[in-house]
Amino acid sequence: MTDVPQTDVSRPSALPTANVLQRSTGSQSIVDQNSAEYLDTIEEEWNKKVDAEVDILVDGMVDLVSLASIVDKDKFRVAQESFQAQSRAESMIRAANSLLSITHSMKLLLLLSDEAQIAHRRDAEMKVVQEEKEDSKQKVAALLDELLKKPSTSNAASTAGTSTSTRSFVNKQNDK
Repeated sequence: MTDVPQTDVSRPSALPTANVLQRSTGSQSIVDQNSAEYLDTIEEEWNKKVDAEVDILVDGMVDLVSLASIVDKDKFRVAQESFQAQSRAESMIRAANSLLSITHSMKLLLLLSDEAQIAHRRDAEMKVVQEEKEDSKQKVAALLDELLKKPSTSNAASTAGTSTSTRSFVNKQNDK
């Protein structure tokens, strides 16, 4: 009579899969990432989602076209292909709605992002490009001067005129 009676009452117990420490290590790896790595990871996840949905759309279209073949079919085959076409169309609709949701989320991310940081980054990039452009123009002007110089030094007047024409060429390019 020392047997424990069996009942339908649940007894609270720890689940064998519950482990709090594993969860904290996953969040720790996110903390260890710098912002550029984190943004790259997020971008890669978005790209994977979009690729998966586009693949579903493409596969669905391929299947619909293959189901649309006109050959001698009995009623059972027609009904079966009709069901397949409907299920493919429904999965394509879900994929299209998912893509719409992704684009909506991306628009919100863009609208709610830090505009000052984006503008600062764009201005810094423009400054770097302008500096590179000016350096390239100076290099081109120097190379053009070397090409247009005459080997003899007796024609100093024509060389000065060539140098002036090179500068005017570079200035015209700057105006563009």
